[in-house]
Amino acid sequence: MTLNAMSRPRAGVIADHFEPFPAKAERHPEPQVDWLTHLLRMITISGRLEVRCTYGAPWRVARVQSAAHEIPYHIVLEGRAIVEDPKTGTTRELVSGDILLLPHGSAHVLHDGSGQSPAPIHLRENATGLRFSENDGTGQRLDMLCGRFFIAPPHDRLIRDYLPTNLVVRAMDGDGESRTGSVSHQLASFVALMRDESTSDRAGGHAILNALSSALFTLILRKASESEQAPAGLLALAAHPRLAPAITAIFSEPARPWSLPELAGLCSMSRATFMRRFQDALGRSAIDLLTDIRMSVAANELKKSTMSAEAVAESVGYQSVSSFRRLFADRMGMTTGQWRRLARQGE
Repeated sequence: MTLNAMSRPRAGVIADHFEPFPAKAERHPEPQVDWLTHLLRMITISGRLEVRCTYGAPWRVARVQSAAHEIPYHIVLEGRAIVEDPKTGTTRELVSGDILLLPHGSAHVLHDGSGQSPAPIHLRENATGLRFSENDGTGQRLDMLCGRFFIAPPHDRLIRDYLPTNLVVRAMDGDGESRTGSVSHQLASFVALMRDESTSDRAGGHAILNALSSALFTLILRKASESEQAPAGLLALAAHPRLAPAITAIFSEPARPWSLPELAGLCSMSRATFMRRFQDALGRSAIDLLTDIRMSVAANELKKSTMSAEAVAESVGYQSVSSFRRLFADRMGMTTGQWRRLARQGE
């Protein structure tokens, strides 16, 4: 049976006498859940808006490497900024409406591009606890929101392995406008609300900003996965229309003993073609992705003190607990016992 086949209730025998009670209503299968929803059910993401930067050129700010479970982001509200990667020496221009996500937490420098000595920066804090970073520069103005997403371990490994080093999406379409109903429109609405809340002293403002920041992560991934130029990795795989059935199947039923011919059949491809296109889009094999998803699900199950390692192994598709333990240690960087203890300490 293919992933899209729906189970139907077994046909009953028609009685030859009057049925005194109405028959039970037929149960309809639950709607199919998309890959992104499954991903965000596996991992815990929270967000925090940390600072609003309002600078006049010349200006320059540097950010060091973030912790493994942190993903910095920057939203350019007005003006322009040059983002520079000191490690690779590459630069990129960000303009109004651009959102920069750094899934690997890479060190980076943001500046106005003039090369002049930056004006001194002053910090202040409003009533909601949001910091404002300002300077006295008189050149071209920049208005930018900066924050971080936090991923509960050990799922930060999954994000780093399958998302690009840098990810830029736009909160408006190419014509400078965002059409109602589009992801760009949703992003633009979120950004506008975050902008308004960041200058407001109304009650609950800080909580609203953090809640919006968390939802922003999902919208960014949705926008990037629908792009015709999605970056290599999980987003490029999701954007590939021919491979969509396979990624949906893997995320929906990771414990199922999927075979490459079976996944290829879902995509109407030969085994060789499927393997090549999957590898080209993701940079890893389908079995690699399946294994990593299984280990992420297992990490969540291992938090339950009532579940043995044997039960967890079986729940994610492994009959051999020794194979499961070996794979878990290889992918997660710690044994199942170490992860249990770490999870309990965190709780």
